[in-house]
Amino acid sequence: MTRLDMNTISSGFCILLQFLTFVGGIQWLSLAKMSSLSTIQIPETCDSLVGLVKRQRKICRKNIEIMDSVKNGANNAILECQYQFRNRRWNCSMVETRNIFGNVLKLGTREASFVHALSSAGVAHAVTRACSSGRLTQCGCDRTVSGPSDQGFEWSGCSDNIAFGIAFAKTFVDAREKRKRKNNKNIGRQLMNIHNNQAGRKSIENNMRIECKCHGVSGSCELRTCWRAMPTFREVGSKIKEKFDGATEVKLVYTNTLPRLVPVNPEFKAHTSSDLVYLVASPDFCEPDPKSGSLGTKGRICNKNSKAIDGCDLLCCGRGYESRKKRIVERCYCKFHWCCYVSCQECVREVEEHYCK
Repeated sequence: MTRLDMNTISSGFCILLQFLTFVGGIQWLSLAKMSSLSTIQIPETCDSLVGLVKRQRKICRKNIEIMDSVKNGANNAILECQYQFRNRRWNCSMVETRNIFGNVLKLGTREASFVHALSSAGVAHAVTRACSSGRLTQCGCDRTVSGPSDQGFEWSGCSDNIAFGIAFAKTFVDAREKRKRKNNKNIGRQLMNIHNNQAGRKSIENNMRIECKCHGVSGSCELRTCWRAMPTFREVGSKIKEKFDGATEVKLVYTNTLPRLVPVNPEFKAHTSSDLVYLVASPDFCEPDPKSGSLGTKGRICNKNSKAIDGCDLLCCGRGYESRKKRIVERCYCKFHWCCYVSCQECVREVEEHYCK
């Protein structure tokens, strides 16, 4: 399927759209659930996309060619979240088709701060990558980086246009938080989300690197041309995970009638724009709890030799674990035959896995 309209959106997505109107979280992440073959090519599609607020649909209609990059950014964020949290009690499980991460994101916890930062970074990264690859007409390489540098090399090549990617991500992702409300009931959560969205984007901006290429006879590097490049999204995820581990608990205060977030503990150093903040402590995620979105850790594989969070003591929350032996069949003793095929034998090995009770 290459074109979408209201008649081709599945009934499941229509149900999801109705449900998402009443729940918290990052609803636009549901774009990641679209088929990998589905593309967003016509403005009318925007009114049928699941999880977008009115302002995001307007942005979609005006920037239709960028929306596939937004979809890719959402998918990258979900996969990276699952990788970074694969050994934690909450592991970014997609609990149901109606809501990406369930009720976890309704709470102002560190987990919510991480997902907001990562998803915002995902959009900025994917849009910037599309700019550099020439897939978008609205942007291209960063042409502000050119000419000789102070370090003795020549700026050349295609520098990643991170300024465009960040600007679009800010406009699109923050649109949900900047909606007008009838009351200020959620102002603290809005400020938290906007702050963490920005922190995610800064994780890319602050870790841009210089890549170079040598020119000259036999690689003599008589001339060196360089360009600015983004870190990989895996590196971005790792940086945001570091910020998660050191996130600051904050509270809402009013200064001259203006709301702002300050550390709960006044002895702590004030957070910067690149730090993550959260409003409430996280649940322990040990037992299933629909209210908090916890699935519990029963049945999860643990490492009995580890003392970290992936170890059976911590991951299983003291409930113990059971061990099971498993036979694995894999290819081995492979040989390349000229020309041109590879022959292998099948080897069987036995491994022991440990599961939380």
